[in-house]
Amino acid sequence: MLRPWAAQWITAVLLYGAVAQYSSDQCSWRGSGLSHETHRRDVEQIYLRCSQGYLEWLYPTGAIIVNLRPNTEPSSGHMAGLHVCIKPHTYSQGSNVYLERAGDLTLLLPERDLAQGTVRCFSLTEGALFVEAIPQTDISRRITAFQYELVPSQGPGAHMYPYLHPGIVTCKPCSDEEVLLAVCTSDFAGSGIFQGVTSGTNDHPPVVVTLSRLFRQKSRVFAWSGARGRRWSGRINVPAQCGVDPEGDEYLFTGSIHFGEAWLGCAPRYKDFLRLYMRAQKAGTNPCEIDTN
Repeated sequence: MLRPWAAQWITAVLLYGAVAQYSSDQCSWRGSGLSHETHRRDVEQIYLRCSQGYLEWLYPTGAIIVNLRPNTEPSSGHMAGLHVCIKPHTYSQGSNVYLERAGDLTLLLPERDLAQGTVRCFSLTEGALFVEAIPQTDISRRITAFQYELVPSQGPGAHMYPYLHPGIVTCKPCSDEEVLLAVCTSDFAGSGIFQGVTSGTNDHPPVVVTLSRLFRQKSRVFAWSGARGRRWSGRINVPAQCGVDPEGDEYLFTGSIHFGEAWLGCAPRYKDFLRLYMRAQKAGTNPCEIDTN
């Protein structure tokens, strides 16, 4: 339910622009609620045009509306299928986070959930983020902060990322076309074996893997270990219901990196991938070339 004063805030922003604040690099924003201290119901508009970044709001008062867009032309169609995922920092407090669309507010993250650092995702078409400061007599030491990413909801392995479609993660194998595309476009790709699942009650526990080949990695989630037979090692998040086969067959590992963590996507047995890759190579239908030796 939208509070009457909140509706007035949003109307004022839409009609009169309220207080506009643009980030210097268009990816991240850092601001202070102290500028609102004499006008505790001020609303700031923030515009971020990046695939990822962060927001840090010191001493929150009033509210801010965060408009997130990809760094592409609106006519290019890149917004279709895009989701926004946000991950609060564990020290975050002092605000509730809503989705705002046409003046309606839907609670996304209450303050009590911010410190848990739980990821929340929503479609870019669902609206903007409305971050509302909780009235406090003492705003010192309060910071609302989170990272954000723009994530495609479709593509090779997207069905394995649990925050995009909560409760309906599927472990279905990727199609031949998806596997060939995944090895070319994923944030990481390599071949190796599952070593074992880490302990804990997580619904998507990290699995320790050792790679004999590393075709690519977007960031350093896998480390070189010359002392263990000249291999790469790291951890990949895998939904618990999908299961792994420790010390079993060699697999092709592909997937995405979200907030510095690797998530499994398409992962066929490596021998099956090699047959598929060689067949596509002879037909000239490979989307890219990799060194399989």
